[in-house]
Amino acid sequence: MPKILIIEDEAAIRRVLTKILTEENDAYEVDEAEDGALGLEKVKKEDYDLVLCDIKIPKMDGVEVLEAAKQLKPEVPFVMISGHGDLETAVNTMRLGAYDYISKPPDLNRLLNTVRNALDRKELVVENTILKKKVSKNYEMVGDSEAIMQIKDIIEKVAPTDARVLVTGPNGTGKELVAHWLHQKSERASGPMIEVNCAAIPSELIESELFGHVKGAFTSAVKDRAGKFEAANGGTIFLDEIGDMSLSAQAKVLRALQENKISRVGSDKDIKVNVRVVAATNKNLQKEIEEGRFREDLYHRLAVILIKVPALNDRREDIPVLVRHFSEKIAGEQGNTPKQFSDKAIKLLQEYDWTGNIRELRNVVERLIILGGKEVSESDVRLFASK
Repeated sequence: MPKILIIEDEAAIRRVLTKILTEENDAYEVDEAEDGALGLEKVKKEDYDLVLCDIKIPKMDGVEVLEAAKQLKPEVPFVMISGHGDLETAVNTMRLGAYDYISKPPDLNRLLNTVRNALDRKELVVENTILKKKVSKNYEMVGDSEAIMQIKDIIEKVAPTDARVLVTGPNGTGKELVAHWLHQKSERASGPMIEVNCAAIPSELIESELFGHVKGAFTSAVKDRAGKFEAANGGTIFLDEIGDMSLSAQAKVLRALQENKISRVGSDKDIKVNVRVVAATNKNLQKEIEEGRFREDLYHRLAVILIKVPALNDRREDIPVLVRHFSEKIAGEQGNTPKQFSDKAIKLLQEYDWTGNIRELRNVVERLIILGGKEVSESDVRLFASK
């Protein structure tokens, strides 16, 4: 049953509101407070699904209660109660985060509709928060090795800035995790995170993919289309495997970084973009520059901050915690209980040559969970983890 707090100094109005909310078909559990200070104290201690708060109340007015409560529990919706002379103030409270306001004396239908809608909105906010946490777990960086702790430390320092980051390392090491962490810990976290795999897009299409095109720009361009840079406006664009990008596309990316604007293929019209760029590659870009396949000026634009992700063979001490992490994750996906791995099984896994890095380890763990015994043993590893 939803729990509602009424903060109102007039006892008669509290009685009316309580009667309405507890005796209708959608009955609610109701708590009361006769002043702002007591109301805020109750918000701190209790978990309410909704707060009805008068604006003119003693000790702390409704605006002060709203501002303080939103700092403590931003997900709890506030519906402000106002006298006819307080409408301007009531509207201002909505700018401060109030869901809505109702006038005195409260209209029954208006009150109940507002309460139902506010409670529905709160449920959506909570669901979205849970979903975001689940999404974040998909990109969790697991490990306590010195190399991983250094990367986490750099991310904590760099993420709040708009500095461009170049992530390097072999395939399968988790470069995309670094990019997602940078985004999720940045001021742009509420904006889009757009990924582009430059190696997977044919060179003749990469410019259209990144910058969009106008109708008629080429044979299959039957209508105007926005590109990834426009889609990432206000957020982050992750250019994965940027070492595979064509030189002509590199020139356009360089312009986007220099001038914060792009133009669609087939158009000379500039479009302003506000995008943070994170790039990644498994190639040696210095060598690519020497051989004329990568622009040196673009490299220096991208590599404001360099993060090198180590191969799994260089962080073997993380394998036990990675195995446990993957075991729990795979069990959750399959609706099973996580399997335990014997100490000897873990030790043997630490001795393997992981040319495929984290990606390969994850696949091996899944194979062992499916084919191994109740506890994955050393013999299971020898039998099922061989290449």
